[in-house]
Amino acid sequence: MHTDEITQKVSDRYAKAANTGEQMCCPTSYDMGYLKTFIPEEVLKISYGCGTPAGLKTVQAGETVLDIGSGGGIDCFEASRLVGPTGRVIGIDMTDTMLEIARKNAAVVAANLGYPASNVEFRKGLADAIPVKDGTIDLIISNCVINLAPDKRKVFREMYRVTKPGGRFTISDIVSDQTVPQYLAHDTQKWGDCLSGALTLTDYMNGMAAAGFLGIHLVKFSPWRVIDGIHFFSVTLTGYKLSPAPSDPSTRFATLRGPFSRLVDERGTQYQRGIPQSISADDARLLSYPPFADHFLLTSEPVQLDNKDPRRTSVLPVQAPCTWKGDYALLAGPFVEVADDDHHVYRRGEPLEICSKTVAVLEASGYQPHFVILNRAGEHVSGEAVTCSPDGACC
Repeated sequence: MHTDEITQKVSDRYAKAANTGEQMCCPTSYDMGYLKTFIPEEVLKISYGCGTPAGLKTVQAGETVLDIGSGGGIDCFEASRLVGPTGRVIGIDMTDTMLEIARKNAAVVAANLGYPASNVEFRKGLADAIPVKDGTIDLIISNCVINLAPDKRKVFREMYRVTKPGGRFTISDIVSDQTVPQYLAHDTQKWGDCLSGALTLTDYMNGMAAAGFLGIHLVKFSPWRVIDGIHFFSVTLTGYKLSPAPSDPSTRFATLRGPFSRLVDERGTQYQRGIPQSISADDARLLSYPPFADHFLLTSEPVQLDNKDPRRTSVLPVQAPCTWKGDYALLAGPFVEVADDDHHVYRRGEPLEICSKTVAVLEASGYQPHFVILNRAGEHVSGEAVTCSPDGACC
């Protein structure tokens, strides 16, 4: 299908849902009981998504927030509450029916929040041609919309364009563990179901990085559907558009604390656990962000961490037989490659089969926030425990 045809069919599908009350298929986790205290029922009943990007403590008071694919306005109205009357929210959507409902309810929500006027504006537009000026947005949110866009790399570039230096995104979307085949990619129904347009996790995160974002990392993950052996799952991701870092002579070295034995960041810099690495001011700024900070020691002089240093961390597998249960691990940033203490090498977004002992390692603190674990076994697995290597180490 031509991209314009895809866009029109998706728009028609969501316009129909708004009029009929059809429940779209994407998984959501809204606290409707709370939201209905200030958002009208007309908005809540046409709210579709696969996460809650505005409700994850990512929105700050006074910010300018952009919602890509704002629909009936649920995430915009929650963001409106969080930014407060001094903040601003812009919602863009391509469907007239959705925009009409959102605009009609903006004043109602403002009154319910006790604001003198609405701080939310809804504009008609496409995700790959965002009607917003360059460098004006503190935070971009989006809820299960970008997978509906035919040219996602163009969407990512547009996101980077409108974000302020120092700004960020927090978006929820559906991705897959394998490339979607052509027979699904040309299925009109499944485009509207958030399936046909799904990128692999690798392509999604790489597309964001290619646009210029850094520190792209997993915030939340939820399995969704399996179709013909392809796993579709919801992820909420955050990433940053770094502002130029001031020269800071106080931080010139970074030492990887662990639990990874080795990792490679998005700029290609490699870190070995316990070994100080010379870094730039930009590197220091990036490594101070939340997804990195717990893993690094930042110092003005080189500091080496030996095996007995309490600042050094590791998670070792239990030295016992393991079982294979069909589990696969996908690294979800903010690193492009990492290694554990059992010689597994994980590359961002690429599924790697793991045994039961490695599952336990990756579910431990330090590892868990960075991984998606999927089970590809089609039925119950009853394999016996095995020893992965002659010395009893893991596979």
